[in-house]
Amino acid sequence: MTWFFLAGAILSESAATLCLRMAAQPGASKKWFAGVVAGFVGAFGMLTLALRAGLAIGVAYGIWAASGVALTAVASRVLFGEPLTRVMVAGLGLIIAGVLLVELGAAH
Repeated sequence: MTWFFLAGAILSESAATLCLRMAAQPGASKKWFAGVVAGFVGAFGMLTLALRAGLAIGVAYGIWAASGVALTAVASRVLFGEPLTRVMVAGLGLIIAGVLLVELGAAH
């Protein structure tokens, strides 16, 4: 269940960030802010459950942050046509590699 909670936190945080992008557009409905609030409340709630289930904070936060950045970058490319260059993809790869190294180091 620990990893399920963490995955829920990642998806919820990414959805909230994408709703924030929609809410920030000129003339956008204020209803998008409900998605922002619900997404961030859900993300922190799910992260709390993952921590209570025994996931270490360094590992949980690292995976949450890196996965959230990667998912949001790809989703913003698909949904909003925002740039996702090779350099950006390389940067995302470095972030993910760094988080994996932190997780491997925590196992020892």
